Amino acid sequence: MFNQSNQQPDLWQDAEKHRLHAELCNAFYAREILRLSKEENNTRLCRILASLPYYIERAAGHIISGNNPLQLDSQNGSWIAKQAAKIPNADTKTDIYFTQHAKVGLIVPIKLHLDELEIIKLDCIDEVSGKTVHCNEHGWFLFSGPSLDSAQRALCKPTKAMMTSACCGHGWLQGKRTSPRRLSLREMLLAANINWQNFAQPLITNRR
Repeated sequence: MFNQSNQQPDLWQDAEKHRLHAELCNAFYAREILRLSKEENNTRLCRILASLPYYIERAAGHIISGNNPLQLDSQNGSWIAKQAAKIPNADTKTDIYFTQHAKVGLIVPIKLHLDELEIIKLDCIDEVSGKTVHCNEHGWFLFSGPSLDSAQRALCKPTKAMMTSACCGHGWLQGKRTSPRRLSLREMLLAANINWQNFAQPLITNRR
């Protein structure tokens, strides 16, 4: 016998997930189309456009089924949290942390100094060699943090403050808080795969 009362919570949850999914996809499409309108390489543009639906669906699905403790603004496709007055300090045990946990696939925060603007971006380790790691977007770093490619970058130990700032796009201009930036689709995918219970371990979910 069909029990309508038992089905109502599930129906409401499914409707809410569909709403969130639609809002996230709309926000990501609007963001990526604006970014791609500046792409001058037609071959690269066509390649990105062909894969865009897959990555947008993937990002939206991971966000909805993930365990991110931050507040989600689904209409703008962004995470929200209170911003600290100053950029979080890097943990002094960075070398120890990466000696123990450096591995391919680990999501890490990168502190960037762009002229007078300071931000933290998410990246992913794709190679480990000796006491150095290579991050997919930002290049090579020592376990202790310094970049081998640019003095404007530093690898940081993942902490709640670091990861929160990176996920929310927090920025500090001349040492003062400035308006959050919108994360790229790639960053949103990385943010959706953070294991907030243990930053050193991959996120295990029941995603289908």
